[in-house]
Amino acid sequence: MHHLILALTVTPSPDPTGTLRPGLSEDQVTPGTWGFVLTAFIVILTTFLIVDMVRRIRRVRYRAQVEEARLAAEAGNAEGGSESAAEAGSSTDENGDGGPRTR
Repeated sequence: MHHLILALTVTPSPDPTGTLRPGLSEDQVTPGTWGFVLTAFIVILTTFLIVDMVRRIRRVRYRAQVEEARLAAEAGNAEGGSESAAEAGSSTDENGDGGPRTR
């Protein structure tokens, strides 16, 4: 069965000289230079937008971690100072992935 499918896919078409309808040229059916330039511009723009969004999300996550560590340190100082600031900072990353903890 696989040999039949393979044979059908490699069999040349009956008219190998051209597959366009009469009256059409390749310039009328291909995007051309301007199509390539526009597509490349969209790809580059999308790449910059993704990099910028990742940077902004990372910045928000880090600010949340710093705020959580600050609140934990203030809570530790209010309870009598039993927990040092270094321990409060290390306790914010319990799961080891750098992201926010789940409780």
